[in-house]
Amino acid sequence: MVLKRLFDLVFSLSGLLFLTPVFLLISVWIKIDSQGPVFFRQSRVGRFGRLFDIYKFRTMCSDAESKGRQITVGDDPRITRSGRFLRRSKLDELPQLINVVKGEMSLVGPRPEVSRYVELYPEHLREKILSVSPGITDFASIEYKDENDILGEAEDPERAYIEQVMPVKLKYYERYVSERSLWGDFKLILATVKAILGLHK
Repeated sequence: MVLKRLFDLVFSLSGLLFLTPVFLLISVWIKIDSQGPVFFRQSRVGRFGRLFDIYKFRTMCSDAESKGRQITVGDDPRITRSGRFLRRSKLDELPQLINVVKGEMSLVGPRPEVSRYVELYPEHLREKILSVSPGITDFASIEYKDENDILGEAEDPERAYIEQVMPVKLKYYERYVSERSLWGDFKLILATVKAILGLHK
């Protein structure tokens, strides 16, 4: 969809330009707060099942993946001091604007998952969901913006994610693919901003 790609490029490039000072400040904070790189990269499943590296500001200790799960739950001890703020404010997601510029993601779309969870999608849903580019935000991102806290209260967080959270997310992803439009994307971006500011009900 040419118009959607143009929409993504205009807003992501404008965002990167406008937010350059914010990127610099966050980068300095991360370097001062803990050892390791500024950015966190992780392989995710993109459109048509192609793998790509997603970019985020690093919010955990540099060797976090070797010390625990691929999902983050509750008061995870791997999270750095700066990381707690970045996660709460969703500022850790800003580097994904780079993924949008590269054409690996869209501003709005189903959130990209790691391969091991995508393999658990029902086959018919997997094909439908992966028919579009993954996004920085979507319906599920708004409804589950406090997902880490929810999973932190579960006895088995990974099982809770697979059996309780993921099925609901898949319904939202399917809904997005079926109803997607540029106007819908714009409304979802506004709803995301409101959710981050605590205005979403």
